Amino acid sequence: MSSKPQSHDLPFGFALLQQTTRSQFGRNRWALLWWFGLLLLIVGSLLMLVLYLQSFEAQEEARTGRADALVVEQATQFHFRRLEDDLMTLARKAITGQVTTEAGDAQHRGDEPPVEGGHLWREDGVVLSHGWIAAGAQSGARGMPQRWLADRTAHSANVEFLDSMGDIARGLRRSAYAGPMRNADGTLTSVVWLAVPFFERGQFAGNYLAALSMDHAAQALAPDWFEPQQKMRLLVDDLALTSARTPWAGAHIAAMNLPGVDLFLEVSPRSAQPATAPRIFFLAALLFLIGMFVSLFALRRDFVKRQNIQALLQAEVALRSAMENSVTMGLRAWDLKGKILYVNAAFCRMVGYDATELVGKSAPLPYWPVDQFDELRQVHRLIIAQGTLGDGVEVQFQHRNGRLVDVLIHEAPLNTASGERIGWMSSVLDISERKRAQRMAVLQQDKLEASGRLVAVGEVASTLAHELNQPLGALSSFANGLLNRLRGDSITMEEMVPVVARMAGLAERAGGIIQRVNAFARQREIILQRLDMVAFLQRVVAGTAVPHGSPVLLIAPDAPIWIDADELLFEHLVNNLVGNALDWAHRGGRPAQVRVAVAHDAVRGMATMVVSDTGPGVSDDERAHIFNAFFSTKDGGMGMGLAICRSIVEAHHGRIDVGHDPDLGGARFTIWLPLALDPAPVGDP
Repeated sequence: MSSKPQSHDLPFGFALLQQTTRSQFGRNRWALLWWFGLLLLIVGSLLMLVLYLQSFEAQEEARTGRADALVVEQATQFHFRRLEDDLMTLARKAITGQVTTEAGDAQHRGDEPPVEGGHLWREDGVVLSHGWIAAGAQSGARGMPQRWLADRTAHSANVEFLDSMGDIARGLRRSAYAGPMRNADGTLTSVVWLAVPFFERGQFAGNYLAALSMDHAAQALAPDWFEPQQKMRLLVDDLALTSARTPWAGAHIAAMNLPGVDLFLEVSPRSAQPATAPRIFFLAALLFLIGMFVSLFALRRDFVKRQNIQALLQAEVALRSAMENSVTMGLRAWDLKGKILYVNAAFCRMVGYDATELVGKSAPLPYWPVDQFDELRQVHRLIIAQGTLGDGVEVQFQHRNGRLVDVLIHEAPLNTASGERIGWMSSVLDISERKRAQRMAVLQQDKLEASGRLVAVGEVASTLAHELNQPLGALSSFANGLLNRLRGDSITMEEMVPVVARMAGLAERAGGIIQRVNAFARQREIILQRLDMVAFLQRVVAGTAVPHGSPVLLIAPDAPIWIDADELLFEHLVNNLVGNALDWAHRGGRPAQVRVAVAHDAVRGMATMVVSDTGPGVSDDERAHIFNAFFSTKDGGMGMGLAICRSIVEAHHGRIDVGHDPDLGGARFTIWLPLALDPAPVGDP
């Protein structure tokens, strides 16, 4: 069944976007030209393949020859080094007397001392003669090989070669070669002399000599598998010593690398061996080309299907692009390393940058405000690590013109078709107008609260009046007493200093009370200090006037509970809550009682204060409005007491709540305040 998409399978109106292009296979002329070109390509490929195989066979034959020559060259070096070691062993035995000098020319005889030699030493016909020549020995000395004397007297060139060999072996302290030797008529032979020097305690002791037949050595060096395939002969200065002097076709030269002589081995294949692997490859390639030519017919339908699917995908991409460009929400995709992969037009308008300026960028991004780099970098790393959770992340972007834009970001995993995560897809919503409206609402609320504070100044001042009466009364008493004693001249300067200091302290306390009330009314910053809630509540509860004989019970731990609070405002808060509880305690059906409990939660880092009474409590309808300004359940009340309490608690970053006390049956006000981060040391007031 054909998988070609039909127009009725597409969404409504979507088929208009599909543009199908007529395939070249649908036009006969283009099809014929295409097939003719393909045929020429196949024929040309076959010709090139034939030429390549011929060149390959030639190169393979040359490579094989070079490899065989290299094998021979390496075998030559190895076996001649082993022969030198064998002669060094004989030299050491000659020094110690283990070798009789009379056996110098006895090669492979029964009276020769046993030597565990290498391949060349054991091969018949390679070592023609050998013997020891001590340092300073004269011609004809005992142990000197007879062939040595014969070669020296055969030709003058031999004398020069042999003397140079001895000097080189002694001077360079290494083995040296001389030759090839010449006959009396000047013709070259295949004999080469080898001298191995021996030093005893750093002094030259002599040379151990050996006459070698290089023809036999060359034949001995050839491996068993080498002889049926290759032929080899010895060369001196590119001239063969044996057989025909004409060069062999396709031969390769292997240097013997013997110091002192220029000998080479010429290696040549005995017969051309046709390579079967390239021919098999040619036949396989031919079959593959024919199969490819035939398979193209079967691929025609697949090509048509692919073209139709490509047209459909292009239509889908066009629709998706139109949808992305029409939305007002910014879209952004980035990989797991934080590099931007894609942005839509709405996102570009939001930040004022083109897509070409953003794609491929990593942190810090161009639309980050400079003063928020550190904060945005942390948010960026968090998003890359785990995306956004729940309600998203609110940050600020900076438009290209410098305007700040408040945005809300939601992230979704960006996965491949196989499910592998490659990054994140972001939806970025411009919430600048909403944030501006929220700021306006907060400003209006602040103004409303400021108005409420101004209205409540009278109540706050009256509540704190007794705090001013005490320092002002004491200040007046100290001033009158000091004045009387000054008039009576009954006080000294030393007695006057502490009195004046007390007066200054009282005046400072009174001024501080006035400033705190004024600051609270004007919504200024409060002054925080470390405060022990236990000791503070003990002092405040002890000084509370108890109407109707209602007792106030304080439940507190023995250990101090430290918080950061403004002492004056916190005292007003406690007095207001305790006073309110005392007013309502006698209105319930139980004996009037007020209870103040304080505790702390070290795990959550919060201190709690609970004020409960035996009054009628707060109904469910009143709980929603009891902390609002101007809402009161008292007859004649202004409705500002609990509103001020809530303001004081929130100014200390705390929380206040009201509920029902199950023990006393009345209202239960609970206050949560954060514990001090740096508690006061033991003994600190």
